[in-house]
Amino acid sequence: MLAPLQVLDQLKVSLAEGIGRLPLNGEDGMVSLLLGLPRVPTSLPQRVGPHFHFRHVHRDDLRAGYGIAAEWSAGGPARLEQLAESARGLRAVWERVDPDETGFDAFAMLGFAATVDAAPMIEDHLPNALFWVPEVGIRSSGGSAVLVLSTRRPAQASALLQRWSGLLDELIPSFYQPVDGPRMPADLRREFAEPDRAGWAELVKAALAQIHQGALQKVVLSRRIDVTGTRCFDVNRLLGALSCLFPSCQIVSLRRNGSTFVAATPERLLSQHGRAIEVDAIAGTAGRDQDVDADTALAEALCTSDKNLREHQFVIDAIREALQPCCARIEAPEQPQLMQLSNAQHLWSPIRAQADEAVDLFELAARLHPTPATNGQPRHSASGWLQAGEPFQRGWYTGAAGTLEPDLSGELWVLLRCARLCGQRAELYAGAGIVAGSDPGTEWEETEAKLSAMLSALQYA
Repeated sequence: MLAPLQVLDQLKVSLAEGIGRLPLNGEDGMVSLLLGLPRVPTSLPQRVGPHFHFRHVHRDDLRAGYGIAAEWSAGGPARLEQLAESARGLRAVWERVDPDETGFDAFAMLGFAATVDAAPMIEDHLPNALFWVPEVGIRSSGGSAVLVLSTRRPAQASALLQRWSGLLDELIPSFYQPVDGPRMPADLRREFAEPDRAGWAELVKAALAQIHQGALQKVVLSRRIDVTGTRCFDVNRLLGALSCLFPSCQIVSLRRNGSTFVAATPERLLSQHGRAIEVDAIAGTAGRDQDVDADTALAEALCTSDKNLREHQFVIDAIREALQPCCARIEAPEQPQLMQLSNAQHLWSPIRAQADEAVDLFELAARLHPTPATNGQPRHSASGWLQAGEPFQRGWYTGAAGTLEPDLSGELWVLLRCARLCGQRAELYAGAGIVAGSDPGTEWEETEAKLSAMLSALQYA
């Protein structure tokens, strides 16, 4: 096995050879150089500057990006349409050179806030919607890994070689640092809750009144808590803890130049590869129990609960309605499956469809988001009621983020079980779906169970 410095030396040789093969002259465009990594990274650096990470342990999939080769931002009702126009233009002029024949491709990050009119997250330096090509990308899967270096063109080869060599000097050794042992659990102090328990009960009652009057069928209410740790939170340790606790979830971190936004989400908004579409319908939640019999009883109660099955069906129906104008052969299971995480279990229906020829991920995302799993039903009525009634701005919580390849295939994940980290402070978010028959106390406990996912991991960060 090559030592980190040997990996660095080998990559620099490959870089010097590869630079000469890049089409750096000509009209404005994007060029990416893919270099096979002789070792899969064992750790990821947490740079001060912009970076993102997406990791799914069970799928053995990691994608990370550092720096900015190009980016586009947007806001308002046409935000995804505007970004799609930029992405389609980029697709036509994005050239990739893969001298090692890795079989991987370059990628970009796409993400957006919960609502089209949400103000930019000032502390996060996150705009409302963002399409971002990293200057340095890392991708690993199936025991293989690739380094992706991207630049706008025209570019000068000598200057580019010097810049990218410097980035390799900075990043490569940190990809192979020894993994630190676990920390002792830190004490976390809750500083603030919005709403508090009394305010939550009032909010649930107000939502139930809207449902009783027929204005809403379902609405998803959210909570925010602020916690302070006894030490500064280490994002790398947090991502490692979340990956261990929730190996079947997508672990996400996004950082611009402020705080770091982290999520551990079980819910895929959509994936698109060619014309094949997959969407997760997740709604209806119960807790877990260490006792096997009690845990089984909780699962059986969830799967037979009229309230939870109705809540789940709202999501399936809304997804079907969103996909029907642009997709054929929409298929959903007759009965939901059980998705069991370490702290909760959910009703889950994987939905598959065949997209029309001209439909891309941007259009599908605009049609699907927000689903009733994070917003409510009817969509516009629920959105309006939440804007007026929820006591805080969600920002990117319940938004979506993921990665796209140059042909615009890719996947997006709903940003759930979220935290925003800055030093010793963390803001955590969680929500619960309200339908006829919901009980404020039961829904509060559901949000506590969801918050426990991030709280458990933060103790070891």
